[in-house]
Amino acid sequence: MQNFAKYLQNFKKTYYLTKELFLKEKLASDTIGIVPTILPEDLGSTDFKQAYCLKYAYMGGSMANEISSAEMVISMGKAGILCSYGAGGVSPKIIEKAIIDIQKELPNGPYCFNLIHSPYETAAEMNAVKLYLKYNIDIIEASAYINLTPSLVYYRASGLSRDKNGNIIIKNKVIAKVSRTKIAQRFMEPPSKKFVKKLLEEGLITQEQADLVMQVPIADSITIEADSGGHTDNRPLISIYTVIKNLRDQLHEKYNLKDKIHIGVAGGISTPHSALAAFSMGADYVVTGSINQSCIEAGTSEHVKNLLQSVLVSDVAMAPAADMFEMGVRVQVLKKGSLYAVRAQKLYDLYIRYDSINDIPKNEKLKVEKQFFGKTMEAVWQETVAFFKERDPAKLEKVGDSEKQKMALIFRWYLGLSPLWARKADKEHKSDYQIWCGPSMGAFNDWVKNTDLALAENRKVVDIAERLMVGVAVLYRENILKCFFK
Repeated sequence: MQNFAKYLQNFKKTYYLTKELFLKEKLASDTIGIVPTILPEDLGSTDFKQAYCLKYAYMGGSMANEISSAEMVISMGKAGILCSYGAGGVSPKIIEKAIIDIQKELPNGPYCFNLIHSPYETAAEMNAVKLYLKYNIDIIEASAYINLTPSLVYYRASGLSRDKNGNIIIKNKVIAKVSRTKIAQRFMEPPSKKFVKKLLEEGLITQEQADLVMQVPIADSITIEADSGGHTDNRPLISIYTVIKNLRDQLHEKYNLKDKIHIGVAGGISTPHSALAAFSMGADYVVTGSINQSCIEAGTSEHVKNLLQSVLVSDVAMAPAADMFEMGVRVQVLKKGSLYAVRAQKLYDLYIRYDSINDIPKNEKLKVEKQFFGKTMEAVWQETVAFFKERDPAKLEKVGDSEKQKMALIFRWYLGLSPLWARKADKEHKSDYQIWCGPSMGAFNDWVKNTDLALAENRKVVDIAERLMVGVAVLYRENILKCFFK
């Protein structure tokens, strides 16, 4: 009993050790001989790891505006970890460059590109899909979807064929990030016939692909997103996991699918304890997000990273989202050191209350122009017009003479630029940084306090991934051993 207590005390120190030291500790721990040592590679679903050619059942989720940068994707890919490039809000030219850079460094993968849904930016979504198909991107992470779209179905169908034995070959894989049962179900079933018919009529897919896409689910893997940074419903993982997993099993039987859809977990994964909880529930893989934003490879400013290294669990808030502003959709952001959450909510309140910029009381309008925008609303409108003329002229046509829509676009100027101000550490808008962040960032900071990882300058995505997975392996074996040593 004394030997075990001493062993357990030493074994717990591996929470912050490198993989090499963990393996050295493993040799000593094996002498107990009751339970085989569990390695980080043993965690999660073997099928998930094989499907995406991974070393770990671990994934770096996408963070828009290239916060999940090409450098981050490459670093994790070289370590056998899948990471999704944050293509949301990024121009096609920059995405194309990232594709070229990533494919050069990871010719055999693994890597993944994000496809983010925005009901008001359908052209951008289709353009991204066409770009991915052009460069043979065969894994995408679909996020923020409130319904399926023709673009998503097009991507899925374009990669379908049959082998010589008549089996369906799925080339283009989809990892869908969801938090609602209804959305999960749409990803776990074949698409709507109307989408397939539309794609067929437009000549985007063949008749064979149209037939095959009605025989497979849209997604290969479903990431259940709990209380995360960015787009989130703040759902409790312990509740939604069981519901969506049971739904997966029912649909698998209903459609007689060959392969089971993988079920992963995101939102709150930032410590060995939270990751262990996910694996213990049966998760095939875990996904990290907020904690990667504070790493060296993250495509954001040093100012943001330094802010994130001291965040507490309570330092986050919900605020209106730029991409679905009119619908009242919200994102989770950092409230520490920023007035974004308060100011974005003020803009949404004005949008709901008034039908036109001209209806807003003069004092309220001046406050927004002086404190929020730093320029007049007319100047913001001219910038907005110039932006959409270049990116999506059809958007301006839809606005037409609608003063309400014009007001929405003016307000979305602020919401859309605030993440870029944070990325660039724009001093003029220092109070308006929109930094997507969940409470997991605070939990991570608490876990690594008094260690080298307490400082953002020491945080590397692969190092964090391996230490976290090592910590899970330590806790997993510790819990089993406790059953033998009461």
